[in-house]
Amino acid sequence: MNCPCGTDRPEDACCGPVLAGRPAPTAEALMRSRYTAFVRGDTAHLLASWHPSTRPRRLRLEPGSVWAGLEILDRSGGTMFETDGVVEFRAHRIDGVLHERSRFVREDGRWFYVDGVLDPD
Repeated sequence: MNCPCGTDRPEDACCGPVLAGRPAPTAEALMRSRYTAFVRGDTAHLLASWHPSTRPRRLRLEPGSVWAGLEILDRSGGTMFETDGVVEFRAHRIDGVLHERSRFVREDGRWFYVDGVLDPD
């Protein structure tokens, strides 16, 4: 089965290792794993991949959300040689689209989601 993040790769060769705890190699890879976590309802991964400075104490996902695809629009930085990254994406749901420009930081070899600006147009 292909990964929900849209890479056309099997989940165990794509987001699966990151969801299992392996560090994401890039900010985009973390973004993709977070999308897959939303699809799967994996709040543990979402919280663990959120930077402690901005992480909520609890996370409650909208019940019944049906995700329909991830579209990466732009990325800057976020490689294994950098400490900052930005990924702009559209996450499609049956009932609409979430458009966000997300900021990521890498600390101690791990990427973390910091925050994002919704509908950055």
